[in-house]
Amino acid sequence: MKKEFKIYSETDFAEPVKYILNLNKSKILIFQGDLGIGKTTFIKYFCLEIGVIDIVTSPTFPIINEYITQGNESVFHFDFYRLDSIKDVIDIGTEMYLSSGKFCFIEWPDLVKTLLPDNFISISMSFEDDCRLIKIS
Repeated sequence: MKKEFKIYSETDFAEPVKYILNLNKSKILIFQGDLGIGKTTFIKYFCLEIGVIDIVTSPTFPIINEYITQGNESVFHFDFYRLDSIKDVIDIGTEMYLSSGKFCFIEWPDLVKTLLPDNFISISMSFEDDCRLIKIS
């Protein structure tokens, strides 16, 4: 499964979100791309689609945000930008979250890749001319 989307405005995120959710492949999604590319904005659209009732913000400083859906389900949003080692990742209980069966949205996933199950969804974001290019695999 490889698919690309071009994002010209923020509302264009809705299409790739629906595509990914319809895959029913995994609830673990990793987001890769430069600072300011729109990873958290993309995650906000996922949260909107799955019924999150909390305000979605970047977990850069807390590292993990937990959101609740209308159905009282937890959703986890990670930002590993500030962590330096796999030990740091393990110490915050990442393995427990990943095995919870809940949605896990992971920004800056390089440190955690060895802990991921085989069926995670990878989302790569980059700037291309007048749009953002999203590659899903």
